[in-house]
Formats: sequence, C-alpha cells, structure tokens
Amino acid sequence: MAANALLGVLAIALGTVTLRTGWVLPTARRHVTRPRFHGVGVLLIGASLLLQSLLHFEVLPSVSWEARFYGGNALLLGGMLLLLLGYVLPLRRTEPHTRPPGL
Repeated sequence: MAANALLGVLAIALGTVTLRTGWVLPTARRHVTRPRFHGVGVLLIGASLLLQSLLHFEVLPSVSWEARFYGGNALLLGGMLLLLLGYVLPLRRTEPHTRPPGL
C-alpha cells in the first residue's frame, strides 16, 4: 500500500505539471491530443491511489467499505475516461481570424 501512496503522489505531480504547462511524458506525447483532459485524468487516478492508501493506513477517518469502494472506483474510472478522451479526440485547430462578411 505504500507503493500506492508513492504512485498517487507521482501521478498528482505529473497531472499538475500537465495542466499548468501542457508538458506530457515523452512516452505518451505522440498520442495525446488534448493535454488538459490527460492532466485531469492523471490527477483523478492519482487521487484514487492516494486516497486508497490513506484509508488503508487509517490516516483519514474511517468510512464504510462501500464508500471507499464506490468512491475509489468512480475516481479511477473517471480518470481513465478522461485519459481515453485525451487520446482519441481529434486535435483542435484554431482557424485564422477572418473578418465577418459585409464589413
């Protein structure tokens, strides 16, 4: 469970860097088309891993196993969905600004 905490902190740091600067790890850089979705997805996955380990070591107040199970899975699956969207959505290209017709 200590590995979960370490990976969770690492994922949160990488997600924060991606959101603030747009930088993505070199192994995923070719495939990521939406860095913001990718960054939020990594943040959610990191939060899920960190919360699981904090609850396991009883650092946080005890909650029912149902809340831990469904809450952790919701964070994990939400993060995975955002990662997937960051990979499969097409690039957003900005069109050059043109003058509206009639002006």
